Amino acid sequence: MVSNVCKNCEHEFDQGFKFCPHCGQQAKDDLTVGVLFYNTISNYFSFDARFFKSFLPLMFRPGYLAKKFIEGKRLLYLHPAQLYLFISVVFFFLMTALVVRENVQNIDKAFKNARIKPFVPDSLKTEAVKVLDSVKIDSILMPLADKGIKGLDTEQVKTIDSLIKTKADDGPNTQLDFGYDTKRVDSLIAIDAPEKEIFKAMGMDDDAGYLTRKFYTQTLKFHKQRNGGQIIQAVYDTIPISLFILLPIFALILKLFFYKKGTYAHHLVFSFYFFAFLFTVFSLILVVNYFINIPWWVDFLVVVSTFFYLFIAIKRFYGNGWLLSFIKTNIISFLYLTFVIPIALGILFIVGFLFY
Repeated sequence: MVSNVCKNCEHEFDQGFKFCPHCGQQAKDDLTVGVLFYNTISNYFSFDARFFKSFLPLMFRPGYLAKKFIEGKRLLYLHPAQLYLFISVVFFFLMTALVVRENVQNIDKAFKNARIKPFVPDSLKTEAVKVLDSVKIDSILMPLADKGIKGLDTEQVKTIDSLIKTKADDGPNTQLDFGYDTKRVDSLIAIDAPEKEIFKAMGMDDDAGYLTRKFYTQTLKFHKQRNGGQIIQAVYDTIPISLFILLPIFALILKLFFYKKGTYAHHLVFSFYFFAFLFTVFSLILVVNYFINIPWWVDFLVVVSTFFYLFIAIKRFYGNGWLLSFIKTNIISFLYLTFVIPIALGILFIVGFLFY
């Protein structure tokens, strides 16, 4: 019988085989552009028929995939971690391309156009107001009005005088106040003073710890560059990493509420599929809003619908009654959205600021 030799593992096998029985490589694996990209996608994301078999149940049959996976059907549908990984990568790619980049540019532009609010002593403010009050704008413009200058009458002169003094007293609205003597810091930066001296002018103690010094270092960096968008970019960059912590925390909360319903791994499977659903919904919202300006309340209703998806998924996966499932879903959502998410966002912003 004629046999072939596998190019990958170099074992012999019958010529009638389409795949090597030892390593699984195709018998005739001619390299083309299509094969190259298909192998790349399939190797990293298992983008094959199982993805399409998993997509519709994921979207329209809450809890179905997780239940089937626990029951042992683990090759018919895409592995929960692989499905989550693939959809999350797609979501963050879309978010970066459609939202983050534009937001970062707009924030950077806003900060660069803003003026740093100078430190002005109260005594100097009082003197400035006195000088301003002594200037009689109406005494200068009134003679022009009396001479019949077109478009200028007595009431308009009084209005101009009032507006000038009001605006001068209020000052510009777009200003940055760093909470220290920015004028002094600017002068130290101009003469290339040591950072230690600049930090002291900013209010840092000599015996400050590492985190405090890091905070002042980043504040000075922000003072010089005013690149607030980079902070937001750093926050966005840390979100994918943080989700590897947030998702297990969600599974842990499920374990606390359904401690008799399987091991922690069971709840983790449920969490992978649910988060994959969330990222799919958010991806669709990003794409649709990019092409069509959908009213905000439609987006809001779509987001709210994810709660009811979770409710039905919990009911089907854990097998509790409708009322008990609804109560537990509300408590779980409340704990996660009220405590876990805000704390995570705060940590993300701090990390983004300290390491941007």
